[in-house]
Amino acid sequence: MSPSLKPFLAKVATGAALDRAETEDAFRVMMTGEATPAQIGGFLMALRVRGESVDEMAGAVSVMRASMLRVSAPAEAVDIVGTGGDHAGTYNISTCTAFVVAGCGVPVAKHGNRALSSRSGAADVLTALGIEVELTPSEISRCIGEAGIGFMFAPSHHAAMRFVGPSRVELGTRTIFNLLGPMANPAGVQRILLGVFAPQWLEPLAETLRALGTERAFVVHGEGLDEMTVTGPTEIVSLAQGTIARLSVAPEDVGLRRWPLEALKGGEAAENAVALREVLAGARNAYRDIVLLNAAGTLAMAGLVPTLAEGVERAAASIDGGAAADVLARLQALSGRIVKERA
Repeated sequence: MSPSLKPFLAKVATGAALDRAETEDAFRVMMTGEATPAQIGGFLMALRVRGESVDEMAGAVSVMRASMLRVSAPAEAVDIVGTGGDHAGTYNISTCTAFVVAGCGVPVAKHGNRALSSRSGAADVLTALGIEVELTPSEISRCIGEAGIGFMFAPSHHAAMRFVGPSRVELGTRTIFNLLGPMANPAGVQRILLGVFAPQWLEPLAETLRALGTERAFVVHGEGLDEMTVTGPTEIVSLAQGTIARLSVAPEDVGLRRWPLEALKGGEAAENAVALREVLAGARNAYRDIVLLNAAGTLAMAGLVPTLAEGVERAAASIDGGAAADVLARLQALSGRIVKERA
């Protein structure tokens, strides 16, 4: 007899939570095509209405990781990623931050997608920068090794998501998968700056990462943004070697000024690509400051600087010394060579 989602659907329909093993079984059913769209939709909405638990998120991520197409990356590699869903329409903050962090000499294995709830996702702005985003695992590893950064296009690595995609589209609202994607990095990074769209998810996602064995993480939310922000205080839940702590940082705490949200509003991918290049060329504006803060958070999360203020200084040096722009240039050139080698 084929496995069925029905017993798990019946349980969550009562408001009860699944344990981790049950969740793994349920997600295997969904992600191998054994569940109907109606069952998947009902299951996802039952979780959403009750609120997804740490065990459920950890179990679901485990299944996603087991089926994903993996990429080899250095043990010290980091990811800077957000859940999306903040609907703020900002510049591509985590993508620009990734180049700055790589300019600090930290390998970056960036996981992302095209725009879902915004006008320009990571893949969109990278494409606008002339970078090929649909690469093989070996090509991505080559990018990380030679350019210091590689981009993993989520649909290329999570083929099993095709079984749940239609139900997610028809539901048209947030489901557990919006929380899971950032925790299913194909390179298996152990150091992650993870932005969440709402503050109530800070501790649950940090606890989920701990349950999954992640070594170091900052889970962050800044005044409605799934980023660290310069519009006001950022709430951070840190994970370091199994210990979870909570802290808050305001831009002026680390030598940055406050900016209105309007100063961070981006546009289409082509516009955002121009703005990203300007930041890496040394432009002084709100985009630069929020990138400096997120880069500082990444460096502090990874244990590479003792304070966020020192992280800001190191990130500024990456930009002003030209290292971050060099990373972009190397990735653009390498991407072009890879495409030519395929021909």
